[in-house]
Amino acid sequence: MSIALVYASQHFFPKEFGLTVLLVALVMLPVTVMLVRSQMQAMLALFRALSGTVISYQDGDYSFGLHWPRHDELADLVDAHNALGDVLREQRLSLVQRELLLDTMVQNTPVAMLLVAEKGPIVFANIAARQLLNEGRKLEGHTLDALLKHLSASLREAIDKGGDGLFTVNTKEGPNRQNGDDEEEVYHLARRNFSLNGRHHELLLLRHLTAELRRQEVQTWKKVIRVISHELNNSLAPVASLANSGTELLRRGQTERLPEILSTIEERSRHLESFIQGYASFAKLPTPRIETTSWQPFISRLQSQMDFHLTGELPDEKVSFDIAQMEQALLNLLKNAHESGSAPEHVSLGVRRLHGMIRIEVMDQGNGMIDTVMSNALVPFYSTKRSGTGLGLALAREIIEAHGGRILLRNRPRPAGGVIVTLVLPA
Repeated sequence: MSIALVYASQHFFPKEFGLTVLLVALVMLPVTVMLVRSQMQAMLALFRALSGTVISYQDGDYSFGLHWPRHDELADLVDAHNALGDVLREQRLSLVQRELLLDTMVQNTPVAMLLVAEKGPIVFANIAARQLLNEGRKLEGHTLDALLKHLSASLREAIDKGGDGLFTVNTKEGPNRQNGDDEEEVYHLARRNFSLNGRHHELLLLRHLTAELRRQEVQTWKKVIRVISHELNNSLAPVASLANSGTELLRRGQTERLPEILSTIEERSRHLESFIQGYASFAKLPTPRIETTSWQPFISRLQSQMDFHLTGELPDEKVSFDIAQMEQALLNLLKNAHESGSAPEHVSLGVRRLHGMIRIEVMDQGNGMIDTVMSNALVPFYSTKRSGTGLGLALAREIIEAHGGRILLRNRPRPAGGVIVTLVLPA
């Protein structure tokens, strides 16, 4: 068509070449544009489809796919786009499944969960929280302050105090109000703070511990009864037998063995008395009476009652604690060290100040502890000794924790061996 126009222009305007070119351009430009546009329609439709699927992806809809019949570079682009959609769709499905699993676990856990926005409403509460705090009704949208007005004073106090901790609630005042006799229900409150969508949130976790504590209490009482029964039988059976023997010897007039029999009865009675006093001291540990003392006289009093080697220099600074209780705790630890199989000269005690804390270490070179014994050593009434009460380490832990400290046990490395008991106290 362009060639025909050129020949026609040359025939009518043989000397006007520029006019010929202009005429051809004016005629052919619209035709060319229409031809190119007709060829680009499919490509433009593909681009619009790509734009639409991207918007769908942004909205979280990954169900769309594209088709391009030609085998060119655009086909590779379409295949990559569809592959991206498949990956996003699988990830979304996996995320939905995990969210469903997590929501099922959170909703069915016995721990009451409350998520509270900063100075705002409750934004999430699971089933346990609704049942515990609002008789099963929805909590989202309510403020925590308004909710606490209808609950027990002890719960309000625990939340106002901040931090984690235990608190007790009377069954007549809630959260689970019941008629009948007054009973104390024990709860544990845990709090965690974090940011969500740029806003501060607080997660409150309320766990009902009464049933669990009662089960543990029953198990503890059973163990105490078994230990006491065993110890009483071990002492009273020989005493009864010896008393019967003494009576028979006295009837026969054979009194020469009576002093030995009476001495044995006295020894067993004193052992039983010591055993009962040990339990009483553990059960009735008083609040520490803090006194200030120097280390030198305190350690000297210990050395007058129990042999041990002092390692290192004693701190010059004075220390404040209940002298009698701390002395009792250290005597128990030193007694254990001597009974560990260690030679007396290898039992040692060291005191040092480190990072604003006081560390007291009692060491021996005995047989050490296996993992099972190590994990139960601080449990009351647990003992591997034939005549042990299982109260020495437990009483020491009670004393140290009452002073705001903690007790640590670990085996010493070879070749020395043995055990190190570390008491960490606030300076």
